[in-house]
Amino acid sequence: MQAAGIIIEYNPLHHGHLWLLEETRRLLGPETAVIGVMSGDFVQRGDFAILRRQARAKAAVESGVDLVLELPLPWAVGSAERFADGGVQVLLGTGLVTDLAFGSECGDADALRRVAEALLSPKLNEFIRRELTRGDSFAAARQRALAALLRPEDAALLESPNNILGVEYCKALLRRESAIRALTVRRRGTGYHGTELEGGLASATLLRSLLRDGERERALDLMAPAMKDAYLEEETAGRAPVFRETCQRAILARLRSMSEADFAALDQGGEGLGNRLYDASREAVSVEEVLETAKTKRYAYTRLQRMVLWAYLGMIPADFPETVPYLRVLACNETGRALLARMREMASVPVLTKPADVRRLGPEAQRLFETEARAADLYALAYPDLTAVRGGSLWREGPVIR
Repeated sequence: MQAAGIIIEYNPLHHGHLWLLEETRRLLGPETAVIGVMSGDFVQRGDFAILRRQARAKAAVESGVDLVLELPLPWAVGSAERFADGGVQVLLGTGLVTDLAFGSECGDADALRRVAEALLSPKLNEFIRRELTRGDSFAAARQRALAALLRPEDAALLESPNNILGVEYCKALLRRESAIRALTVRRRGTGYHGTELEGGLASATLLRSLLRDGERERALDLMAPAMKDAYLEEETAGRAPVFRETCQRAILARLRSMSEADFAALDQGGEGLGNRLYDASREAVSVEEVLETAKTKRYAYTRLQRMVLWAYLGMIPADFPETVPYLRVLACNETGRALLARMREMASVPVLTKPADVRRLGPEAQRLFETEARAADLYALAYPDLTAVRGGSLWREGPVIR
């Protein structure tokens, strides 16, 4: 059985995601199994997922993914580089994956690999340091530095968000000297950050925007069918939609209880960004105002969002593990169960199919799971219905079996 891997958030799952699944099987063969590595309750840009992990994993399996494994929290809410590396670690850990499939604006895996190789070149850091003296963001400085190592059309690939993530996937595969092949499919429909419908396929950003603006019916019509069903089920249970704003007072309370040293511990670059967040949190009356006040031209908004989320969840980057210590199963179908049977022989790290399994693992794995459990309880505070926020869900809920 050939197995392809995809690294996903499905926040929410839409028809563009279905297109990637269809194309992956068209290119690799209709019998190809698909293993998804999915973020939990929080996503890479430093925000709450619109639906909890179990609902999104169920929709994934009902839409064609055979096995959904969790991307652990310290990678799910990290930089694009860390997010990609965590996903690749999980896929490598299965011992089964031959191809990593992902969408991109360019649709050219060879070009993305060339950019990845340039980014790993020892010469690049010298060029980046020179460009940073202009005062631009790191991303802008990196792109200009790449122009010295690449053709202009290759360097320009880093102007598009899905290309950027694809490059990071290629970097992770190269760093780990993996035999997994990169397979990219050209993205269709609305762009990654697009808020206007294009080509009949909505982006996840557009769907979240519609839900936030009260255009529920339109959003539901643009979701993949299984995602629509999952959303309606969660909505009936009082658990959807989930927005950070619902938890705003809790987040502000956490920020205002933190010292300057606490904020400094969130600033991985030691560039004074923690001080800006500390000052902003003392005056701002919303999380959005905290972010807008602290933001500068040099620092990406999503970087600030991640720091605020880390603060809310009590996470310190210096304590993030470097290697994924286990593979946690979120959902599977019959083919997925066959994959799990093979993983019992092939996987390089333990596979968790029920929460109690973690108690047999080492201290680092147990600490990670406890961090996930606390974060799940804090996520639940953003449910629309307060009666649905009972804690301890991660210790009670096993995989969704279809």
